[in-house]
Amino acid sequence: MILAALALGLLIGLALGALGGGGSILTVPALVYLLGLSAQEATTASLVIVGITAAAASVSHARSHDTRVGAAALLALVGVPASVLGSALNRTVDPNVLLLCFALVMLLAAVGMLARARAGARGRAGSGTATEAGAPARAPVARSRTGYPLRLGAAGLGIGFLTGFLGVGGGFVVVPVLVVLLRIPMPTAVGTSLLVISLNSAVSLAARAGHDSFAWDVIAPFTVAAIVGSLAGKRVADRLSASTLTVSFAALLVAVAAYVALRAGLALT
Repeated sequence: MILAALALGLLIGLALGALGGGGSILTVPALVYLLGLSAQEATTASLVIVGITAAAASVSHARSHDTRVGAAALLALVGVPASVLGSALNRTVDPNVLLLCFALVMLLAAVGMLARARAGARGRAGSGTATEAGAPARAPVARSRTGYPLRLGAAGLGIGFLTGFLGVGGGFVVVPVLVVLLRIPMPTAVGTSLLVISLNSAVSLAARAGHDSFAWDVIAPFTVAAIVGSLAGKRVADRLSASTLTVSFAALLVAVAAYVALRAGLALT
């Protein structure tokens, strides 16, 4: 059990550190199907693992001045009520329905990642120069910023709800929001996303305090390995093509989502 938790934590931390999001979405399926936790236990454990891992990884990015603290605080603050609501709903939903929702979110995350990778490829082809990891050469921001606060607020609410309800960090939403709406360079978006994830996870855990149980025998080794993996992930991101990483990880998400949907769907019939 401990060895499995260490191996899985290392893999997920690596993805989280390299991509700034997406890696955490594999935590719940791993905890449920490979380590034997219930869906509710897994979402709670995921908040601890993902929150601590993201916080540790964000420190590394902050030292490189790759974090916008103000933007992270705003997104996290807007998401507080949605995070509390999501945490409350988590306790009332059938575990298999919860896992089906999780599979859907994984598919959406994969689609979003592939779209980012494709946009980055088009940007490089059009400009003839390298772009930031997976981001278009020029972020498609409308000249008028009339709807900017509304879009940012909606993103914060959505991210907060996902964190509370499914125990995921929502980095696969945060990174595109930061790149497209705030025109933040990709490395800075990754660091800022990690800070948002850690703040949202803390809020969701506070909302669950006294209601949920914590499988510390799994959480502790998983978290330690994930932190190590996240620090290594930043080095991987600095050396390898982010588009390659993104496409590979998106394919993995699709495969895991199909497995989760099949298992949960059969359990409901």
